[in-house]
Amino acid sequence: MNRTEALTVLKENLKNKNLFNHSLAVEAVMRRLAQYFGEDVEKWGLAGLLHDIDYDRTKDDPARHSIEGAEMLSELGLPEDVVYAVKAHNHHHGLPRRSLMDKALYAVDPLTGLIVAGALIKPEKKLSAIDVSFLINRFNEKSFARGANRETMKTCSEMGLSLEEFMGLGLEAMQEIAADLNL
Repeated sequence: MNRTEALTVLKENLKNKNLFNHSLAVEAVMRRLAQYFGEDVEKWGLAGLLHDIDYDRTKDDPARHSIEGAEMLSELGLPEDVVYAVKAHNHHHGLPRRSLMDKALYAVDPLTGLIVAGALIKPEKKLSAIDVSFLINRFNEKSFARGANRETMKTCSEMGLSLEEFMGLGLEAMQEIAADLNL
């Protein structure tokens, strides 16, 4: 499956614009991390883009989220490592994060929410208005972007990245697609 096909399938299954933008953001960060680690950029991008493909169906049942998505992706013929990364990104399942891609997707998912929330509290409401030090300060404010799980983001250490490095790579990736995110 190429990116164009993946976007078509995602649009058919995910109607919420904010969630669609979240998928674009996760894709961008996953692609950046794949570049950083010398991994398959296209494969990592597909994992990021399609990780929440089942969310419209499973939003009220977190225990089903990513299980249905993984099944859908398997039926669509995506590689097994992409399917597993999607399944393992939901902490409700307690699946081991075996590969670097698994670890990346798990940590990236909440990071994008923190970055978006950081941009939205600035008067400009733009990703260009924030930097890593700003994000670190917000990260340490427990009341800020409560849905962005800090412990999950801290698992970036499993990839050998400091929180600052991880946030920097994520922010750069999202800034590159700021127009697509309307940020």
